[in-house]
Amino acid sequence: MQVLSNARNLARALGTRTLLFNSNNRFLSSLTHTNSSFFPSLQCQIHTDGCSGMCRGCYFPMPQHPIYSMMSRTCFSTEVETAKSNPTEVVKELYDNMLQSVNVKRTMPPNASLWSMIGNCKNHEDIRLLFDVLKNLRRFRLSNLRIHSNFNCNLCQEVTRACARVGAIDFGKKTLWQHNVYGLTPSIASAHHLLSYAKAHNDAKLMVEVMQILKRTNLPLQAGTADIIFSICYNTNNWELVSKYSKRFIKAGIKLRQTTFDTWMEFAVKRGDTESLWNIEKLRSETMKQHTLTTGFACAKGLLLERKPDDAAALIQVLNQTLSDAKKPGIAVEVEKLVNEWPLEVIKHKKDEDRKTLAAALKSDIPAMVASLLNAGLAKGVNLEDLNKNEILA
Repeated sequence: MQVLSNARNLARALGTRTLLFNSNNRFLSSLTHTNSSFFPSLQCQIHTDGCSGMCRGCYFPMPQHPIYSMMSRTCFSTEVETAKSNPTEVVKELYDNMLQSVNVKRTMPPNASLWSMIGNCKNHEDIRLLFDVLKNLRRFRLSNLRIHSNFNCNLCQEVTRACARVGAIDFGKKTLWQHNVYGLTPSIASAHHLLSYAKAHNDAKLMVEVMQILKRTNLPLQAGTADIIFSICYNTNNWELVSKYSKRFIKAGIKLRQTTFDTWMEFAVKRGDTESLWNIEKLRSETMKQHTLTTGFACAKGLLLERKPDDAAALIQVLNQTLSDAKKPGIAVEVEKLVNEWPLEVIKHKKDEDRKTLAAALKSDIPAMVASLLNAGLAKGVNLEDLNKNEILA
């Protein structure tokens, strides 16, 4: 009896749903013969219930009808569409052709089409289409060609380069994921494209995000990575980050470049941090015999901070002997910067109670160093009047 009762209830429910479906379908059918301008609010209500192909209270598929698309266009705001950038014509054409190839013709599109699409990406929407194509190609390679390997590293690098070129960094970070649905092989070279973008925009936050991804994926760091990282930290005046990442590079056994030491030592002496400066100099001297113009003057400034103007002058004279003839004119430029620019920078980084003491020391020691250089035939064009007129040193 209970079985029969349940069967009756089920039949009653199905009959009700069929009635609902039929009544809605008849209503929508009759609506097509009615002027739609009289029912704007009613259209949106019906769209909510019916345009998705499902009727509220009914789970039977509804037949497609032109009114559905009409109501869809009416109900959705056009502001959403204008906010999104439109894909370029070339990229959209390549996108459609490649999808037709894999989804309709069931054949792999030519490699040239994919490379052309990467090279022609101009905006964020282009990149979105590119990643959709990559996902479809990855799926087709797995299901139809039984190819389980990712695309090669060169393609991944070019995809990341395209993301950085148009500013689609959210997609660019996906190229570094260890496991992704796009068939991309992450590499440190790809990371460099994103880090270079961060450097160009002084974006320390993006730099930190990329470094976190590299740590999770265990991609090996390189000397070029350190060069970009240190430059970003210097440009954004973030000593804490450069100290953090320097330990990571040293622990990884990375041999830092001269340009990296230039940035690092210049940053340390700009802050007046002589302890860090000499530690960096010790590390530099283990791999490099001679100073560059930048590291040499960084050490000279460090000696001035320690009240050793004669030693600073002696170091600059050694630089004059070791540097190539092409770089020797830079000595006079660096002396000018030391006299006119550096004192302001280093004093600003000191605490208020230490500024007067440092200002008095520099006002005394810098002229002493310049005098020693003049006796050696160097720094002839240096003008100390600006140093004396400087309000911070007064």
